[in-house]
Amino acid sequence: MNAATLLADPPPVAESPFRIPGNKGIWAGITCEFVEFAVLFAVYFIARAHFPQAFHDGAQRLSVAAGTTITLLMITSSYFIACSVNAIRQDQHRSAIIWLVAGLVVALGYPLTKVLEIDWNLAHGINGESGIFFTVYYYLTFTHLVHATWGILGILWVLARLSFRGYSSADYAGLEALACYWHATDIIWLVIFPLFYVLA
Repeated sequence: MNAATLLADPPPVAESPFRIPGNKGIWAGITCEFVEFAVLFAVYFIARAHFPQAFHDGAQRLSVAAGTTITLLMITSSYFIACSVNAIRQDQHRSAIIWLVAGLVVALGYPLTKVLEIDWNLAHGINGESGIFFTVYYYLTFTHLVHATWGILGILWVLARLSFRGYSSADYAGLEALACYWHATDIIWLVIFPLFYVLA
């Protein structure tokens, strides 16, 4: 073995094809979110087991149109954000911005629809004191709205960074982390929707 061999650079290590998207921080947050909602879903099923008739009757009074609209908004915005991630992976910076703006616009439809739904509920005498079903309904859906609001703020932050070329095909972990969080929030709504608007 000679000096040239000792000083030679080691061969590059191949990147693992099983890379975790986003970053460790976002997955810690997503885990906390899932644990929080697992507890809330446990409360839902315990209350439903004790008051089955109240849950059956309460579901008949909710606006299925509002729940369906929110579901479509969440799924569509998730798709647009995923398209933004795909675009930045290919260094299509302008397309990434356009897709993310589209995701933001559609995502903003969620709180707007929720406000209209609450107005509709109150006009029909439905509030948090209307029975156990509505207490659980408001608590779960408001908690989800809070998480979605954090996601919308995240979209704004990532969009600002993306506009100033803070991401590229070489480094897009922030945009990917946002997509992971928004998809997680979307998945939780896809559980909430049937539990309150359909199956109850």
